[in-house]
Amino acid sequence: MSRIAGVFDALRQSGRKAVIPYVVAGDPDPTGTVALLHELVASGADVIEVGVPFSDPMAEGPVIQKGHERALANGMTLRKVLSTVAEFRQQNTQTPIVMMGYANPIERFGYEAFADACAEAGVDGLITVDLPPEEVDAIDTALQAVGLDNIFLISPTTPESRIKKIVDRARGFIYCVAVKGVTGSGQLDTEAVSEGVALIRAKTTLPIAVGFGIKDAESARAVAAAADAVVVGSALIDKMEQEAAAGNTSQIQVHGAAVKLLQSIRAGVDSSPS
Repeated sequence: MSRIAGVFDALRQSGRKAVIPYVVAGDPDPTGTVALLHELVASGADVIEVGVPFSDPMAEGPVIQKGHERALANGMTLRKVLSTVAEFRQQNTQTPIVMMGYANPIERFGYEAFADACAEAGVDGLITVDLPPEEVDAIDTALQAVGLDNIFLISPTTPESRIKKIVDRARGFIYCVAVKGVTGSGQLDTEAVSEGVALIRAKTTLPIAVGFGIKDAESARAVAAAADAVVVGSALIDKMEQEAAAGNTSQIQVHGAAVKLLQSIRAGVDSSPS
């Protein structure tokens, strides 16, 4: 059983839902990402999404775009992201790590070489935002060869016929996008999220994580009532950016802003009706 499947199985047996924070590797400080990952685990993260900085992150809103820009300016690369995961694995061998990024850097790396490097570093799954199921055969073969899960996004505008095609290719979990548009945008409609999750759940037994628009404990609690996991990214990155902008630039202060929010989201998810 993969680390991702193991975590969701354990949570299901205990009647709990997963909390999945997203951070950009190398933001706000390239030397602090590993410490931040450990702090997020200690604050209630069950799975962590690590964003791979990219020059044109088309699915991201302004907050995460700025995080990508800062990370690139800090010299973060795909290989350095893998090194970051490998360093995290020196102390944590339980928490699943999902890398989230875009196809271009992976294609330049080479699918087989990339999959091997991910497995060696301790990555468990991959979300390639701009690689649709019709174009995943080559990379999926490489990922399956080393036991990595290929995770796909399903948006509110995805037609039902296409949902079936996506879930048939997916492993690990399904990432259900809660709002139309980019990360951090739009007004969260929890009724529409519940309907979308139900539509997906009718077509797969994979866990369903919901993200894009989770900002606080209240929104996390509402989404967790329907989903198996809640993903939060923009809100965490925004908290750290605000702390740094206020002149509080130490890792303890900057990371602390994200940790405090994640703890509240964890509490919100745990208080949600199953």
